[in-house]
Formats: sequence, C-alpha cells, structure tokens
Amino acid sequence: MSYERFAYLYDELMKDAPYDQWVSYVQNILVKYDVKAGKLLDLACGTGELSVRFAQQGFDVTGIDLSEDMLSVAQAKAEEKGVKIPFFQQNMANLEGQELFDVIGIFCDSLNYLQKEDEVKSTFSNVHQHIQDNGVFIFDVHSLYKMNDIFINQTFALNEEEVSYIWHSFPGEFPNSVEHELSFFVFDDRSGKYDRIDELHFQRTYPIEIYLNWLEAAGFQILEVGADFEHIEPNEHTERIFFVARKK
Repeated sequence: MSYERFAYLYDELMKDAPYDQWVSYVQNILVKYDVKAGKLLDLACGTGELSVRFAQQGFDVTGIDLSEDMLSVAQAKAEEKGVKIPFFQQNMANLEGQELFDVIGIFCDSLNYLQKEDEVKSTFSNVHQHIQDNGVFIFDVHSLYKMNDIFINQTFALNEEEVSYIWHSFPGEFPNSVEHELSFFVFDDRSGKYDRIDELHFQRTYPIEIYLNWLEAAGFQILEVGADFEHIEPNEHTERIFFVARKK
C-alpha cells in the first residue's frame, strides 16, 4: 500500500473525523477501570492527529506507523503544536523493541488494514508484550454491517476548490473485506491545474466473537465491547465497535 502522496491528503479526507470523541472515550475508560494515565502508545498513528491531542491532554505519547510519509506529517504537526512525541516506523504486526506502556491504542479502524488473520493475532500478541501489568488495550474496528452494507458497492465524493475526490468501494477478496479505490484531484498553484492521485486501500473485519477469542488467546481479559463511542453493547446497526481489554 502506497501512502507517499496520500499521506499529505489524509488530513483533508479525515477533517470531519471525531478525534475528540476518541480522546474522551479513552479518558473515560481509564477513569472507569482505574488505569494510570501515563505512557500511551498510539499504534498506527497515521499523521499524528490523535497523538498530538493525547499529548496535549498530558499523556506521555509514543507514535508508531508503517508509513514514513505519514510519520513525517505527524512529526511536523507535533513540532507545530509544541509537543514532544517520539515517532517510530514499524509494522504493528511486528511490534518490537519498545518500552512498556500503560495504554496502547489502535484507533480510527487502523486494525482493519491488516489483510491476514495471523497479522491480527500477531498484533494482539505483540501488544500484550508491550503493556504494563493491568494496563489496557483499546481499539476500534468497522462492524460487519458497515463493511458489507455501507461500504461495499458504494461511491462517495467530495467536491471542493482545492481538493476533490471520488471514492469507490468494492467487495474484497475475503469475506467481510472491502477495497477502496480513491481518485484525488488536487489543485496545483504553480500550474493552475489539478493533479490526479490514485490510491487503492484494503480493509477487512471479523465478527465480534473472533476478536474476543484472539484477545483471550493473547492473554487479555475482556473489559467491555462498546458501540459508536458509547459504553453500550453493539447492535445490528452499529458501525464502529470498540474493544477494551486488560493485560492479565
């Protein structure tokens, strides 16, 4: 997957994302389960939008992402906001060499970008190794409903002066997976024309029970499963599912 130019468009694509709700959700979880709000690992941190917000709330944040370009944007953003965040380039399925954290999060459905079951299992196992005893692991994923009924065979579009895009979603190779075909049209001030940038992204999700089985196999105790930023059980129309687990 190439993020070379997409990295610089990602924030435009995600400008309406409810980042503050992710921060509030994590803060509420830490209070609810009496978890020390200290070192936090933002795994698959992307352009660092959440990393910066957590740092501004007093967390000692580390960010990790697979994309060097995403991390370049994240580093510049942290410096602009005046927060110190170490960023590292790693695949979350091969996490190693990091210290222990009180909280590890994989937010913004980033886990869904792993294509193979073994990659998800490996991520859970590696996360377990990098959490303090009684620390918590928080992540969110797309539900089966969102993947199969909202994304697949749908087209989304944005038409603005500086950036426009057309986003087609097709069934993926595996059950409950989708391929996103994105075409961006970005205005170039120098030429006075629009550049076209094409990207193909893959996402895959699984039933709730599968995630729970994999978490327990990795050594986690399940604390709760929530729906759409609420501390309520998911239903058939839930779009985003949150998992909260504690290291045994």
